[in-house]
Amino acid sequence: MRVLIVEDHPETRQMVEEALLDAGFAVDAAPDSEYAATMLRVSAYDVVVLDWMLPDGSGIDFCRDLRRAGQHVPVLMLTARGDVADRVAGLNAGADDYLRKPFAIAELVARLRALTRRRGTPYGPVARLGQAEVDLAARKTMIGGREVPLTAREFSLLESLLSRRGRAVSRAEILRMVWAEDTPGAEASLEVLISRLRRKLSTPAAPCPIRTHRGFGYSVPKDE
Repeated sequence: MRVLIVEDHPETRQMVEEALLDAGFAVDAAPDSEYAATMLRVSAYDVVVLDWMLPDGSGIDFCRDLRRAGQHVPVLMLTARGDVADRVAGLNAGADDYLRKPFAIAELVARLRALTRRRGTPYGPVARLGQAEVDLAARKTMIGGREVPLTAREFSLLESLLSRRGRAVSRAEILRMVWAEDTPGAEASLEVLISRLRRKLSTPAAPCPIRTHRGFGYSVPKDE
């Protein structure tokens, strides 16, 4: 699952980002609505976590603008406001759910998973990759009707490539999405996990189509 966090407070943004990464999500973050709008134009997200107050406008206005532009990505609004009138205003602007600050990370994760179960994912319920069928909502991978056991990090790595399928993804971008750090240790782990995915997703009929772009990163084909 790929999440965009729109939150101007650096500590809160980092806390939510790290918690969602630990939960197995692929995460991008934006400090304001202008940056978030740019990211939504160039990338597909399963859900947006949107703060009520932003430095360049309100989350409600941003959510309303998304809906007017035909953007149907699920939006979970974060706010310190607790009045019923405020919750109604957020929902009327097009938000799908509402979570009051302070909140428990476990509840945030549960609500995000519930939103994507209701809406599905922008890639469809199942993404095909070679002989594999990847259920992004259930986080399961099947080949020939049998489940391929993937670790949470292996699945997040596969998900990060599928979310950008058709283009090369740099190692630095993958490390940021999946490990939340760009260190020699994380890069070594990336190489190991790519090797594992290729082995697990290959069959006698077809090798795993993860492609290496030497000196840059990796990609998977746009259409399978």
